[in-house]
Amino acid sequence: MKLKSTLKQYTMVIALVIVFIFFTVLTGGRLILAQNISNLLLQNAYVMVMACGMLLCILTGGNVDLSVGATLCLSAALAATALQSGKSPVVAIIMAMAAALVIGLFQGILIGYVHVPPFICTLAGMFLYRGLARAVLDSKTCGITNEKFLDIFSSYLRMPGEKPRACTSSLIVAVIVAVVIAACMLFSYYGKKKHGYETKPFISMLIKLIIIDALIVIYGWKLSQFKGIPVMLLWILAVVIIFAFVTSSTVFGRYFYAVGGNEKATKLSGIDPRRVYFWAYFLMSALAGLSGLLVAARIGSVDGNMGNTYEMDAIASCFIGGASAYGGSGTVGGVMVGAVLLGVINQGMSIYGLPDQWQYVVKGVVLLAAVIFDVVSNKKTGKA
Repeated sequence: MKLKSTLKQYTMVIALVIVFIFFTVLTGGRLILAQNISNLLLQNAYVMVMACGMLLCILTGGNVDLSVGATLCLSAALAATALQSGKSPVVAIIMAMAAALVIGLFQGILIGYVHVPPFICTLAGMFLYRGLARAVLDSKTCGITNEKFLDIFSSYLRMPGEKPRACTSSLIVAVIVAVVIAACMLFSYYGKKKHGYETKPFISMLIKLIIIDALIVIYGWKLSQFKGIPVMLLWILAVVIIFAFVTSSTVFGRYFYAVGGNEKATKLSGIDPRRVYFWAYFLMSALAGLSGLLVAARIGSVDGNMGNTYEMDAIASCFIGGASAYGGSGTVGGVMVGAVLLGVINQGMSIYGLPDQWQYVVKGVVLLAAVIFDVVSNKKTGKA
């Protein structure tokens, strides 16, 4: 029974390992080249960032935000045009984020307080913000050449004197992070045990710790063989750590789960669901704005089609990572596993040379399988 429960809990992690090994073999080992491992992060940064916000929307009852791809495009367009007109990177970033926050404020009020259905509100926003982005760009492609802006989001961290493919500092940082994580997990485990809280078996925690630390060290080793630590990784970690802490360790974060679990009971307990909806869509738009800056810096240009279908990647990552289609269930850690799994599938298929049409088919099958798994699980537990 314990084995069955453990397998169910780590289904997506096991799936990620199997898929990674499969594509490594299929591509003749090209998937695990240092450059491809680094690109796996850079190309999926926007998914990882936006998936954290999308999780909040889904937690409120299986709702989604269809406008985030267009919001991303509008924010990136404003930043690119500002830089092209000679404004400083700081001004460009402020303009981009201000636009995203205004959109979040607008949609949060409509959904939370005016009670416009999230699907309709964000669907309208998808068309509205996409049109505004193209108007800002005048339907042209706007290049970004400002080195300071690019350094903020898409440069690499190396020690003075280090050269690409010989960045020992990346491995050292990875080892330090692994030691810190080990210390935190052990401290948390023994702290809970000391105060009489329920804990998982020590061997289960130890295996999880070894796997996490091994992956971190291996990833750091791979980065040391390319250009070092991408600055984009720091942006991703900042978002993931903040949202993981908020959703798992704060009263505010538990409100999202409560509303998705039973909105009427939540309201009777004194929690205002309107505020929860407002913050879910406000924070989602803010992360879409940040993602726009990350994507613009990585690509080095912005056009009116940027961010097209990006919302689907964020939604898919959440459901693949274990977020319930009914709301009230899901974790940031699970969503990150879903995002990485989706990224491995995308990159593996691209390296192998699978035609685009079949890549869409594969992603659709993976998403459908994840949702079916969720629905079947909820029926067994009486949630559906």
